[in-house]
Amino acid sequence: MSTQAARVAVIGAGWAGLAAAVELCAAGRQVLLLDMAHQPGGRARSLAQGDLLLDNGQHILIGAYRDTLALMRRVGASPEHLLHRSPLTLRYPDGSGLVLPPGPALLSFARGVLGWRTMPWRDRVALLLQASRWGLQGFRCDPSLTVQALCRGLPASVMQALIEPLCVAALNTPADQASAQVLLTVLKDALFGPRGSADLLLPTAPLQALLPDPALAWLQQRGTEWRPGARVQQLHRLAEGWQVRTDEGQDDVQGVVLACSANEAGRLLAPHAPDWAETAQALRYEPIVTVWLRNPAHRAWPEPMLALQADAQAPAQFGFDLGALGGPANTLALVISGAAPWVAQGLPTTVAAVRRQLAQAFAGRSEFDWDDAQVELVAVRAEKRATFACTPALQRPSADPLPGLRVAGDHVAGPYPATLEGAVRSGLAAARALITS
Repeated sequence: MSTQAARVAVIGAGWAGLAAAVELCAAGRQVLLLDMAHQPGGRARSLAQGDLLLDNGQHILIGAYRDTLALMRRVGASPEHLLHRSPLTLRYPDGSGLVLPPGPALLSFARGVLGWRTMPWRDRVALLLQASRWGLQGFRCDPSLTVQALCRGLPASVMQALIEPLCVAALNTPADQASAQVLLTVLKDALFGPRGSADLLLPTAPLQALLPDPALAWLQQRGTEWRPGARVQQLHRLAEGWQVRTDEGQDDVQGVVLACSANEAGRLLAPHAPDWAETAQALRYEPIVTVWLRNPAHRAWPEPMLALQADAQAPAQFGFDLGALGGPANTLALVISGAAPWVAQGLPTTVAAVRRQLAQAFAGRSEFDWDDAQVELVAVRAEKRATFACTPALQRPSADPLPGLRVAGDHVAGPYPATLEGAVRSGLAAARALITS
């Protein structure tokens, strides 16, 4: 095989592709990194909005994201400086909500629930008993169960204030449709993992600064060839490796990490692995809508993130005070996960509903100065394929469909939902599999 063919191609420069590229490069491989976009980051990137740089959605990290945090450090992006860390807090504008104190995870959860003064005592006990049962069962359940079915015995107050917000935040799928097993896995790693696993890590810089830009700079300093705006048209199998064909030409490589979207990966692999392609392209998706509002009379929130009561008339589940996180002053980001019903109604309707929701949530509260007539819409964005729909017993495509080729992305088979940590872990696993083979 020629010297040129000894390269490894990473197709896709999202967080999975960047993780794979860094791992390959560190192992001494020559990396060719391609992406149809002109900037790295995939679905977790920053985009210009007038004179502002806004992320394509407000992402939340948690302390359990050990591989993401390690990758950031590896490429010179300090989590200690780029992330605001605090114990898990689901506080609502009226002051109610769950706040976990610092300490070992199990003790912290128990103390937090027992101290949840706005939750009826019986409901707190019911939550602790149910969490104990989940733990005794090894956080395993019938894979066909939805989150709603799993939690059927819990009080409605616990479902509304805790389970449903956690479910939609972690799985981006409503509780009556979401996989109970995947949520249990998330709870095990976060609420019942090592000390600090449940901590909230909120970005204090644009997403580009967390990983995409530092990782790309790190890779290019070590000889990685970066080709933005290059869509791969075909993959062709060789006797020893693969040929990657783009509009600009072709490259012979020893191995391939396919780190693009499931649909794009399915298109490229359909001639080689039709069953795999069918599984990948059968995934359904859930959108996320983010609304940015500027309030000239804004007062700093008691927490940089607030939970919001969401229902059929109130779309947003979470709000973020960007000024408190080092972003633009007086600017709020409101996040609507599992947003399919609102996307169907249209973005203008969604924005109007968010404004009404905040006006009602803050009405009569002296700590919030809210005059809707003075509040300005900065931007609204809908990621229509933000994550796959994380439903029970979902069949996800494997990571190793063909020799010399690995697939990376938060959509590949695994125990986790579509998260940054899931993407990074899949990228690392794909690279290590190629290295050892």
